[in-house]
Amino acid sequence: MTSVPYVNLVKQNQALRPHILEAVDRVLGHGQFINGPEVHELEERLAQRLAVQEVVGVGSGTSALTLVMRALEIGPGDEVITVSHSYVATASSVCLLGATPVFIDVDPATGLMDPELLAAAISPRTKAVIPVHLGGVPCNMAPIEALCRAHGLHLIEDCAQAIGSTLHGRSVGSFGLGCFSLHPLKALAACGDAGFITTGDREQAALLRRLRSLGHRDRDRVDVPSENARLDTLQAAILLVKLPHLDEWIARRRDHAAAYQAALRPFFELTRITEGSEPAYSAFVIRHDKRDALIAHLASKGFDAKVHYPIAIHQQRAFAGMTAPALPHTEALVRRIVSLPVTPELEASDRDALIDALIQWSRSHA
Repeated sequence: MTSVPYVNLVKQNQALRPHILEAVDRVLGHGQFINGPEVHELEERLAQRLAVQEVVGVGSGTSALTLVMRALEIGPGDEVITVSHSYVATASSVCLLGATPVFIDVDPATGLMDPELLAAAISPRTKAVIPVHLGGVPCNMAPIEALCRAHGLHLIEDCAQAIGSTLHGRSVGSFGLGCFSLHPLKALAACGDAGFITTGDREQAALLRRLRSLGHRDRDRVDVPSENARLDTLQAAILLVKLPHLDEWIARRRDHAAAYQAALRPFFELTRITEGSEPAYSAFVIRHDKRDALIAHLASKGFDAKVHYPIAIHQQRAFAGMTAPALPHTEALVRRIVSLPVTPELEASDRDALIDALIQWSRSHA
């Protein structure tokens, strides 16, 4: 029977193994395991790649979010508007600073923040807005930017799943402060946790570099209490090996997405892509009322599909004590979504076999 995994981390790393081991050996040789030269080189190359002024490497995508909010002095008594259809780190990072996440519903077609609902959620306590470019699909940023400017709110982009995604030719993370993850499941993947922040403000970047290192100004002086959220030099070295392949990997993801779009549109409801965007497709999402039966059918044929995410953040036990508004589109969406394999390691023949399995199932459940 065919066996097609949702993701194959071993395959990607095996292909680059000699170069990765060589990079690791260089770090072992110079011994600068914290804030070594590879960290600074990676920051510079990412800034060039994304056409942003500054990149600050950090230990994870969650650390990126918490550090940005520390830098913006968001804390107890403040509110941050975001969505519940995301990975839990989006809202957890707000809570870690003592602030309160305020959820608004998603656009039912895109599954992303609905800008039309944003104004009504703004209160005197609102300090920031965090749109989430979920699945590598950029949000509709123009109205979100305009509202943030009009109300004096900070704009923080959750780009954890969206490195390589663009909107009207601009990289995500260039509209506000960008928070990226380089977790092993991302399009640019470390061999462990890693992340980075984008900013157009050099002074802000300098502050973020202090904050990622427990607030240290230098070896002996600490300006402000903070966390240890540094990007390991070893991970930076590995990411430097992978970065030259990112465009090729994203092109493959887009090829898979185009094949799914063309073949599946007559049979399944597909997530609408924001106008003017070029998604990097960390996921390709379809929708069906019989989602669980569909996933079971695919598994019986050897195809691995996932759900990102079956429980909305406001439905999680960790947030049970919070008051949440009605989020009907979010709650309907999480019952119907299915993520299909779209990684660059996916063979076109396996993708096409998966498409055939999906169409056959759809016809039998029409």
